[in-house]
Amino acid sequence: MTGDTGPVVRATDLTQLYGPVTALDRVTLELPRGQMVGLLGPDGVGKSTLLDLIAGARVMQGGALQVLGGDMRDTGHRRRTGPQIAYMPQGLGKNLYHQLSVQENLDFFGKLFGQGGAERRDRMARLTRATGLAPFLDRPAGKLSGGMKQKLGLCCALLHDPDLLILDEPTTGVDPLSRRQFWVLIAAIRAERPGMSVLVSTAYMDEAQGFDWLVAMEDGRVLDNGSPDELMAMTGTADIEAAFVRLLPEARRGGSAELAIPPLENSDGPPAITATGLTRRFGDFTAVDDVSFEIRPGEIFGFLGSNGCGKTTTMKMLTGLLPISEGAATLFGRPVDASDLATRNRVGFMTQAFSLYGELTVAQNLSLHARLFRMEPDRARERIATLSARFELAAHMDSRSGKLPLGIRQRLSLAVAVLHEPEILILDEPTSGVDPVARDAFWALLVELSRRDGVTIFISTHFMNEALRCDRISLMHAGRVLVYDTPAQLIAGKGADSLEEAFISYIEEATGGSEKETGNQAATLSADNAPARAPEDVHRFSVTRLLAFSWRETIEVLRDPVRLAFAFLGSSILLIVLTYGVSMDVDNIGFAALDQDRSPASRAYLHQLDGSLYFDELAPLASTDDLTRRMASGEVTVALEIPPGFERDILKGAAPEVSATIDGANTMRAGTVEAYVEAAHYAFLEEAMRQSGYDPDTLASYEVENRYRYNPTFESIYAFGPAIPAMLLMLFPAILMAISVAREKEIGTITNFYVTPTSRAEFLIGKQLPYIGITLINFAILTGLVVLALGVPLKGSVAALAVGALLYAMAVTSYGLLISTLTSSQVAAVFATSVLSLMPTVQFSGLIQPISTLGEAGQFLGSVWPASYFLHLSVGAYTKALGFGALWQDMAALAAFTPVFLAVAMWRLRKQER
Repeated sequence: MTGDTGPVVRATDLTQLYGPVTALDRVTLELPRGQMVGLLGPDGVGKSTLLDLIAGARVMQGGALQVLGGDMRDTGHRRRTGPQIAYMPQGLGKNLYHQLSVQENLDFFGKLFGQGGAERRDRMARLTRATGLAPFLDRPAGKLSGGMKQKLGLCCALLHDPDLLILDEPTTGVDPLSRRQFWVLIAAIRAERPGMSVLVSTAYMDEAQGFDWLVAMEDGRVLDNGSPDELMAMTGTADIEAAFVRLLPEARRGGSAELAIPPLENSDGPPAITATGLTRRFGDFTAVDDVSFEIRPGEIFGFLGSNGCGKTTTMKMLTGLLPISEGAATLFGRPVDASDLATRNRVGFMTQAFSLYGELTVAQNLSLHARLFRMEPDRARERIATLSARFELAAHMDSRSGKLPLGIRQRLSLAVAVLHEPEILILDEPTSGVDPVARDAFWALLVELSRRDGVTIFISTHFMNEALRCDRISLMHAGRVLVYDTPAQLIAGKGADSLEEAFISYIEEATGGSEKETGNQAATLSADNAPARAPEDVHRFSVTRLLAFSWRETIEVLRDPVRLAFAFLGSSILLIVLTYGVSMDVDNIGFAALDQDRSPASRAYLHQLDGSLYFDELAPLASTDDLTRRMASGEVTVALEIPPGFERDILKGAAPEVSATIDGANTMRAGTVEAYVEAAHYAFLEEAMRQSGYDPDTLASYEVENRYRYNPTFESIYAFGPAIPAMLLMLFPAILMAISVAREKEIGTITNFYVTPTSRAEFLIGKQLPYIGITLINFAILTGLVVLALGVPLKGSVAALAVGALLYAMAVTSYGLLISTLTSSQVAAVFATSVLSLMPTVQFSGLIQPISTLGEAGQFLGSVWPASYFLHLSVGAYTKALGFGALWQDMAALAAFTPVFLAVAMWRLRKQER
């Protein structure tokens, strides 16, 4: 541990800006060492930014920050303390690789911190046993429930035994039972290592009540900090939620009166929602199993359950967004039909995530949805004005919705959901990440909709204080509804002191106590011997870490059918398409004649063209207008006009004139067609002269005879067959390589690179190796297609071509890595790599015309582009029968590209996010 005294974190005037947004505003605080420290506040107040800076994952802008006794601006200190810090970023399983199994994820993280095989296995066994993950070691991380993902993420963070554990909202969106198990595990780990500091951000005030030290934040500033008892005493409140509200600026505290919910009036009418034996299957997996319940008109019905239990799936079936596999559902007595738009118009649906258009303003979003629901313009304007006043959106109507604070975004989402005046409102965890004041204001709107407007509200939540506000609630687990009743009856049914205790008791009863045993196992974590610490050479270049990235990348590609198909089928298909579709062969030239002579000589003239391999005779032309029409339509490429007296001129020994009109839209093809027509014309005249008694050879002073050495038949396939692979091997591997890094940025796993001892070279080369292998397999496939399917013989050295392909694979994947450092999303990576790979290859590699015929700039670009060397090498090996002796210069040039591209990529790749 770096130092044993003093605060674990000391920040002075810490400031961080994202464009015009101030994420941290001169934050100054000290966090005690060896304690559980909580950061309190809703989304968007700067908690994640502060944790990123403390973990070393983000570049500091203003102020000073010391962590574990050293300056976080110092690269050397970050490198030394990195292995002592574990960081679990915000989001369910955001630091995990979802296509890897539980065991594979843990094994990968162990290798990143230099742990040997025995140490990894011992630590993995202890952590998975304590978290209840041991029976699921072979399950892909992406198929775990939210709570299990968080447990696995914690295990990955704790695998190397850190001194500072940083958890960014680890239980947001996690059910109460999983939350309890999570904190039992943390307590057991802290008991084993009492010197470890734990820094947690949370939006759950009941969790914060049990922490040692709290920091309350609002708008990038620290409101106050201290122990829970100190904050409650300071504010004169009885719990942390009330203390947090009291610490807010007065304008942000909301009303002082407690939210009152009038009782629901009894209704003798039919139920608003009825589910009977509702079942939904996805293949062999049953997400919702025989669910039945009734919801009364105007009722606020809460939907609670463990993560992954089927709540969202049930909601989507009730809205008609998902078809029902078995059972039935009705809305006000009318069967729910996924194809019935009238049913959907009676329902408002608000998703858990913000699903509106962030680039549009508040007013534009409301207007757009009014049109989507086909509201009359006058009615839409009236309704938007009413809702903007009712939901306090008037001051934000011209603001872009994506830039709004979370609480206002939630109000906007609710306004959109009720814009068309639905009878039923279905809300999927609408207040996740919202501060207590905004949450109370949101619930006040729900109560008003329910009690004043009679809207039936079906809401899912993980907040127990919200569930207590519902008229009735249901508890769901593993796709089945366990029980539904009023909150008071559910608490009384288990003799519990709180709804959370009752919830946990019902789940444990449904699982036969296995969940309780899982929680108890965590308490025994410290019974085993403490594991050995990571080796001291963790900061040196590690082949183990490099190969760990290679192994992980290979597994992910092999388990991703889309990437797998793109990697091995895309280039093969394009080879066939491009080789035949980009042919330069000019044949099957459609010609038609306007024969005004109609003599044996004119017919013989036309017969000569028709008998050629290059021309196809079409129906005769009727007139010059017919010529114009048919050539404009593209039917005719060459139109011949034979004048009257054509045969007479031949018999007199005069040179007859024939008018040839050629479609010049494609200039390259037109030039070739012109040469063919001239050759056929002169050949006919020579033969006619011989028949008239003249010797055409005596009239010529010389004769030119062309000979093509390497492609005697002058067929395009022999030119493009060896050349197209050079383009495809430049395009596909570079795209795959760029996507690989951009994908980590997009989904957030790039944080693992930021906060582990992984070097730039280990990360980039480790990810590159599998794609070099993919490129070589593609090369072998393309070579087989060129030789066997296209019939182009490989006359030169196969070994020389293979070595050139290896060097080319290294160069193009290095280029893909370079492109990836310029992009932050997979879509951008695909577009950027496609344009920056394909265009230079087509224009400057010699694919279309020799580099020597280009201008000075074109020749320079060709000389610094790897495809030009591999194309020259490939054509030389295929067509010119060349070997190592003639191709070594191309190989040397290809070898030089890899270190250059890699060096620039390493320079561009940052070890911290900006």
